[in-house]
Amino acid sequence: MRLRLDRMLRHGTTYCEAKTGYGLDLSNESKQLRALLAGAKGHAVGIAPTALPAHEVPPERRGSDALRRRYVDECCAEILPALAAAGARFVDVFCEEGVFSLEESRAILDAGKAAGLVPRIHADEFTPLGGASLAARVHAASADHLLFATEEGIADMAEAGVVATLLPGTSVFLRMNRYARARRMVERGVAVALGTDCNPGSSYTESLQAVAFLASVGMGLTVEETLTAMTLNAAASVGEAMTRGSLEPGKRADIVLLDAPALEHLVYHWGVNLVSDVLAGGDHVVRRGDLLPSPAS
Repeated sequence: MRLRLDRMLRHGTTYCEAKTGYGLDLSNESKQLRALLAGAKGHAVGIAPTALPAHEVPPERRGSDALRRRYVDECCAEILPALAAAGARFVDVFCEEGVFSLEESRAILDAGKAAGLVPRIHADEFTPLGGASLAARVHAASADHLLFATEEGIADMAEAGVVATLLPGTSVFLRMNRYARARRMVERGVAVALGTDCNPGSSYTESLQAVAFLASVGMGLTVEETLTAMTLNAAASVGEAMTRGSLEPGKRADIVLLDAPALEHLVYHWGVNLVSDVLAGGDHVVRRGDLLPSPAS
């Protein structure tokens, strides 16, 4: 994990969200959370840990409705409280046809809230199920993906102040031939954030610069909107907007210097790493592309 964080840091990331979700039982979800917390300890890249036991219904629980309900109940009563006690900050759920229904997702998110976790949600990635509106109803910090979010869902998110975390790398890798409607979300007043969705199944990249190119060329965001989506709005999506995401008095001095003549090169000169230097909390951690020893974040 530290090698992955090193790679992210070299590409200009100083804070990220990391999820469990490949364990699907109490023992393995807890193991994943411990691993990500231990891996990030003392690293310049800070982590917002998310509990995602509801990433999928385990194969052994798909045989009947009763088995499926048992797993939802296990997430609510056992796994989420344990992960909250172990240091998770957020609860997430894959709300989608064939995965978790709106009702199941609401139960899981409510259980996470009861355990002290802040909701976020995989919403409307493959179908217009209504996850964006559910995100608004549970006051989620973020709704992610949103390729099929409806006008109603976008309006609900705008009213509730839910951040739209868009992941165009996943859209491209899965050959979906569409992007989330970032331009429409901005027009309706939704704060748009961007993420890599770095995972082994659908978006295996640590480069936010690659995502910036897709956001501008594919989703129609301006360069300035893209930069805001990668910084201040991204910080807001993980509850860090008061301490990170912009250069102003009272915030951490997380600074990324690009080897480029103008901001537009962030999306114009694509496919390469333009990051020259990185400061995390005022500490110089990348110099001319090379990692430097850094104190705990």
